[in-house]
Amino acid sequence: MSKFPQDDSARSPKTSPVARDVILAAVESQIRDNDPPQTRQTVQRLMEEGCSAKEARRQVATALVIEIFDALKNAKAFNRKRYLRNLSLLPAKPLDNDEP
Repeated sequence: MSKFPQDDSARSPKTSPVARDVILAAVESQIRDNDPPQTRQTVQRLMEEGCSAKEARRQVATALVIEIFDALKNAKAFNRKRYLRNLSLLPAKPLDNDEP
C-alpha cells in the first residue's frame, strides 16, 4: 500500500471539475514560472519519494486551495508563509491554521 493517498476526486460529489482544473492550472503556472520555487521543489520531492506526477500536483493543489479558500472566506491576503510551510509538510495533510 502506498503512503500517498489515492486520487479520489472522481468519486467525490463535492469536487467541481472546473474548479479542479483551474487550481491544477495554477499549480502548473507556479511550476512553469518557478514562482514560488518551492512548488516545483515540492513536486520533485514528492515524486522522488514515490508519488506520481499527477498525485504530487494534486497534493500541491490541496495546499493552494486552503490558502485561496481562506483568503476569500476571510477577505484577507493570500498567506504565502503558511502555503510554503504546508508545501514543506506534504505529503502530510496541509494545515489551515498558522500554528507551527
